[in-house]
Amino acid sequence: MAATDALADTALGDARERILETAYELFSRRGVRGVGVNEVIARAGVARATLYAHFPSKDDLILAFLERREQLWTLAFLQAEARRRGTSPEEQLLAIFDAFDEWFRRDDFEACSFTKLLLEMGVGHVAGRASVRHLDNTRSIVHSLAHEAGLRDTEAFARSWQLLMQGSIVAAVAGDADAARRAKAMARALIDHHR
Repeated sequence: MAATDALADTALGDARERILETAYELFSRRGVRGVGVNEVIARAGVARATLYAHFPSKDDLILAFLERREQLWTLAFLQAEARRRGTSPEEQLLAIFDAFDEWFRRDDFEACSFTKLLLEMGVGHVAGRASVRHLDNTRSIVHSLAHEAGLRDTEAFARSWQLLMQGSIVAAVAGDADAARRAKAMARALIDHHR
């Protein structure tokens, strides 16, 4: 009986992961409104009841997608790349735009899911509010690096830096392949202003 239960738990976990991977791919590319639950079910190869057993509503699936996005994009990509590429906090801050430059030039560049979802759903929606929290978490990485660098007024600095980050993403979506390089030049001036 225990072996059967373990297999059932594994199958349930596998189904949940397939659903979340499918939703991640679809939501990050097309947004959440353009993707229906039926498409997620079909692409994940699960029954409707299985999806709803793991995610009682589409909003729950969206929130799980945002959590996954934070793990994969904010922490495993953005924060890790900044730390890896720079030897000092200032270099790590600037390295964000080096990572962006490579990201913007990739064929699978899909922009910032947090910003897209916030604009798509609005701040009054639970997913919009969650997007704001995830954007705040991204800004907190910048804030920490600014503090480590000994910059003045780190809160204002982090907010201005995030404007450069988000603006460069929007510019890249609009076709400006050099947006990250331009933002990096402005970022140097922002660092100098807050020294």
